[in-house]
Amino acid sequence: MGAVSTVILDGGMGRELQRRGAPFRQPEWSALALSEAPQAVEAVHAAYIESGANVITSNSYAVVPFHIGEARFAAEGQALAALAGELARRAVDAAGKPVRVAGSLPPLFGSYRPDLFDAARVTELLTPLVKGLSPHVDLWLAETQSSIVEARAIHAGLPKDGKPFWLSFTLKDEDTDDVPRLRSGEPVAEAAAVAAELGVETLLFNCSQPEVIGAAIDAARETFERLGVNIHIGAYANAFPPQPKEATANDGLDPLREDLDPPGYLHWAADWQQRGASHLGGCCGIGPEHIAVLAQKLA
Repeated sequence: MGAVSTVILDGGMGRELQRRGAPFRQPEWSALALSEAPQAVEAVHAAYIESGANVITSNSYAVVPFHIGEARFAAEGQALAALAGELARRAVDAAGKPVRVAGSLPPLFGSYRPDLFDAARVTELLTPLVKGLSPHVDLWLAETQSSIVEARAIHAGLPKDGKPFWLSFTLKDEDTDDVPRLRSGEPVAEAAAVAAELGVETLLFNCSQPEVIGAAIDAARETFERLGVNIHIGAYANAFPPQPKEATANDGLDPLREDLDPPGYLHWAADWQQRGASHLGGCCGIGPEHIAVLAQKLA
């Protein structure tokens, strides 16, 4: 794989909204500010751009029934997704920098819950997100995916619009063994092979503890080398303690790890870069101050 300049991604949205005093509660999470304080969402995007992010992600992660409820999703899902895309695009336009907008396509049935996947409902939940985001985004990012089957389903539901497809898996970070695995238990090497089959441009790992990401990057890199494909690898960890299997993403606010301050997080990101990751950012609890350090030290 040829040398690639490092792409700096943004950090988490929800915790940054909370930190700034924007409307924020469970179960709506970051979707609440979309309707109640859209200017706060745009301000967070602007802060990440100012910190040096080359790619920002639309605030559409919580625009699913799991967070906003079935009735509200049916009535407003597409409009909220469109607003999420519009706010990100507006922040980029205002900054006047060559920053790309990634359209966030979240786990459709709940974070960390591969057991809740329902193939029969994928189109119903995915289509409003894609239609709303489509005019505003430069690429598609299916993120925090816990299983191969959902990643395949989201890819199958994307429009044939020529936009790059980025895929990000969340990793098992408790009760681990020597094999890096998705939260479904499927090996990362198998997921990387499927990513290559789907033609992803960038494979990432996110919303997991930093400790498990290095081995996943190694497994992906080795798989791509074996297959002879040129796919970028990236990572954006969260600042949570280990998440147990029975955890749900909307049952309360997790504490954040004190050791993952900007210098502490940089230590991990530098290691991922050494292992071959070219796309680096942060997830829950990783803010603009972290991204600024990554941009200064690793870009």
